Amino acid sequence: MSAETQVTLDIEGYLVDPEDWDERIATDLAANEDLELTEEYWSILNFMRAFWVDQKVAPDVRHVLAFMVEEHGYDKKIAKTRLFKLFPYGYVKQACKIAGMRRPRGWSTG
Repeated sequence: MSAETQVTLDIEGYLVDPEDWDERIATDLAANEDLELTEEYWSILNFMRAFWVDQKVAPDVRHVLAFMVEEHGYDKKIAKTRLFKLFPYGYVKQACKIAGMRRPRGWSTG
């Protein structure tokens, strides 16, 4: 995280309080993962944040894939391939972290 970003992260680098999230924090978290956020990333991250605001839980990867199918017109297989190209170390490891979610404990790292 940059020096001006003052948030608490857990030992794995996830936000302790998802309410602390903003775009600057997302950019810093992405940089820690060697990712530069483009419009496609922001589309996914903003969907994830809206889901979290509504449900108070991180969206399951199937919800994100359904969003990508609807929003970007991908078929399901292409959406999954694209998601894992954007987040090569996995949905939980990178997408959830950058979107400011707590680490979903019951999920695999895929």
